[in-house]
Amino acid sequence: MKKLYLPILLSLFTGYSAMAQTQTFTITESSIAAPKANYQLASRFSPAKVKKMVYSIEADPHWMKLSNRFWYAYESPAGKEWYLVDPSAKTKKKIFDKAKLAAEITTIIRDPFDAQHLPLENLKFSSDEKSITFEVKSSIDEPKKDRKDKKAADSTQKKIFSFHYVLASAKLTEIPNYSKPKEKPKWASVAPDSSAIIFSRNYNLYWMDRENYKKAVKNEDDSTIVEHQLTKDGVKFYSYGANGDGENNVENEKNNKKRRGAYVLWSPDAKNFVLNREDERKVKDLWVINSIAEGRPTLETYKYQMPGEAEAPVNELLLFNFGTKTYKKLNTSAFKDQDFSLWDAPALNKNRDNEFRPSIWLGTNSKIYFSRKSRDLKRVDLCAIDIHNETVTPLIEERFNTYLQTSRPGLVNDGKEIIHWSERDGWGHFYLFDAAGKLKNQITKGAFHCEDIVNVDQKNRVLYFTANGRETKENPYYLHLYRINFDGSGIKLLNAGDFDHAISMNDEARFFVDNSSRVNTAPKAIVKDNNGQVVMELETTDLSLLMATGYKFPEPFTVKADDGITDLYGVMYKPFDFDPNKKYPIIEYVYPGPQTEAVNKAFSKSMDRTDRLAQFGYIVITVGNRGGNPARSKWYHTYGYGNLRDYGLADKKAAIEQLADRNKFIDISKVGITGHSGGGFMSTAAMLVYPDFFKAAVSNAGNHDNNIYNRWWSETHHGVKEVITAKGDTTFKYSIDKNPDLAKNLKGHLMLMTGDIDNNVHPANTIRVANALMKAGKRFEFVIVPGQRHGFGDLTEYTFWKLADHFNKYLIGDSSAADQVDIVEMEKEIEQKK
Repeated sequence: MKKLYLPILLSLFTGYSAMAQTQTFTITESSIAAPKANYQLASRFSPAKVKKMVYSIEADPHWMKLSNRFWYAYESPAGKEWYLVDPSAKTKKKIFDKAKLAAEITTIIRDPFDAQHLPLENLKFSSDEKSITFEVKSSIDEPKKDRKDKKAADSTQKKIFSFHYVLASAKLTEIPNYSKPKEKPKWASVAPDSSAIIFSRNYNLYWMDRENYKKAVKNEDDSTIVEHQLTKDGVKFYSYGANGDGENNVENEKNNKKRRGAYVLWSPDAKNFVLNREDERKVKDLWVINSIAEGRPTLETYKYQMPGEAEAPVNELLLFNFGTKTYKKLNTSAFKDQDFSLWDAPALNKNRDNEFRPSIWLGTNSKIYFSRKSRDLKRVDLCAIDIHNETVTPLIEERFNTYLQTSRPGLVNDGKEIIHWSERDGWGHFYLFDAAGKLKNQITKGAFHCEDIVNVDQKNRVLYFTANGRETKENPYYLHLYRINFDGSGIKLLNAGDFDHAISMNDEARFFVDNSSRVNTAPKAIVKDNNGQVVMELETTDLSLLMATGYKFPEPFTVKADDGITDLYGVMYKPFDFDPNKKYPIIEYVYPGPQTEAVNKAFSKSMDRTDRLAQFGYIVITVGNRGGNPARSKWYHTYGYGNLRDYGLADKKAAIEQLADRNKFIDISKVGITGHSGGGFMSTAAMLVYPDFFKAAVSNAGNHDNNIYNRWWSETHHGVKEVITAKGDTTFKYSIDKNPDLAKNLKGHLMLMTGDIDNNVHPANTIRVANALMKAGKRFEFVIVPGQRHGFGDLTEYTFWKLADHFNKYLIGDSSAADQVDIVEMEKEIEQKK
């Protein structure tokens, strides 16, 4: 029991004078309600539970080869359905009667199935599009055909039944003696005519013919397989194929003699192929140790170039003549430490379900297109290779004072014209060039950002493309589909509507499926034609189970950046039991870009970092920042160039301040911030740059010291200086501010997390911050996530609850979770096994 002394001003009404007195009141601690975080509400929206409330959120079409038809599967709380759609006839039909089919399958397999629980897998249409095949897994145990130890626990598998179903007659038959074929080996690069398969072994190139490949698919260790060696000088880190990245040193040594992949691109006629051989021998080593590996802890050694380091990989472009089994190294060099991109030809949508999809180079049988880039990325050349005389010809030059981005060009009539994407006028647009690289005309122009080439109609000279930001009074990140003539005339919006749109167009550019939604709408799928006319409606996502839980859509908002001019777009997530008369702490989930921003545009089933976190009793927001998403102007995207630590922080702070001014339910004295990777870096930086504003942070897998993060990301987005001496020698200098430099500024409550075998953002990034904080005498929490890479893997759920406990303790004031050893809410999500 405590005594509280409260000064009270007594106002005396009838003849008495006012006087101030101090009186003593006795109040028990139990009569004061301690603040509580709503763990139970948050636990209702775990990924495992959301999967049981929200099913399909898009219609994903499988386009046919002989017609404009497509099929798709769609799941709702009523079960799963399979549909066949003919846009030309404007029809949508169920492919089969599920109840009848389930009964027939049950009769054959002797396992019970019904219409709502029909587990069809690997459904495919026949080449004549008149029948389908599919598989069903049974409860019957059978020996694995490739088992080595017949007594091992995993020596059996569930028997797979395969069926053939004729659409016109609805006749179902079992395919007898079915043995599920193995998936295409990851190591196989199959020629377009299937005549040869390229792979690597012990760092060299090999090939085998079609018949021996069939043997290898059945049994990797078949001793009768005949294979042929193409190269003999390959060594580790100067390989013709995979080096075994991701393997620890013991695994790497063991697997060296096994077949590995070799990323080659074939000519359409299968007579030649190209390969990018990378010499990384001088690149310095980096290591991670897996302390929880079985037996002894294991060491993983890999090559990792850090920004500014002189020891760069050397890229070589090799052209192989498969007929003569010879190759030559092409002279592609133009810049010191250059990189280049080999493009593959666009895949046809109608080939989606093909098991065999060859990798073919962008070009013709005699010509290959690629881009080469200077190390500082301020110079990019689009080049063509004539394979007959082995000459490399620069066609289109791009030069800029910040970094340049590239996109696969569109070829018109085998390269007689080239559709090239560029930001040369400050916005991403398409340009038409002739075969020699001479500009004919700019195709698109204006204050909007073009994204991807969807289809090139060569006959009618029409380009179909996606773009952001052209439609006024819309979120500029909402993606739309357009058509435009090659000469720049006749631009037309094909999927109007204030939503984010994802499209799939058939290869003949006759029809497309348009999936659209916002964060605050149910996703909808429709079919349109190439003039933007609605052909038919397909689906609207059923959110009834989700809504029954009390789910409420988040709220999009717009604020100004710290400059008071630039519009920033964000989303606000509230507790589903929101009370407008209460005050709520606010947490900002961040990712600074520049590749993207952590702001959802469309409805998503991924709710952990936003919707779910809010349920504890927070306002959670995500918002963009200058220097973030590339889907806006070049100015916006490169705003942080040269200041990669601090560039987005002022905007994040300004957004919260504006929202607090508008909404009295936001408690601006209790501000939290969290993020992963770049967001982990940014959230710690926010705590150190604005220590009096941000009170708590959880920073996951952050690249806190970009001097030791990978060269490509750091040098690209921050910039690297190319220095040429009087003698003509070229070196590169890189310097960037980092989080450990500001450790002395910490005032709030910081939790750092990192996976201990993160080979993307090395744990040293987090450890260096921890070291600086310790030397500065700061209290903070440091969580090592054992045996996990960059994404935290199977400990993602654990780290979510650790994050929640931290914010609940320091923003809400609820320390009750600290009194429990077990994370009860996490245990609730573990399904019982039979």
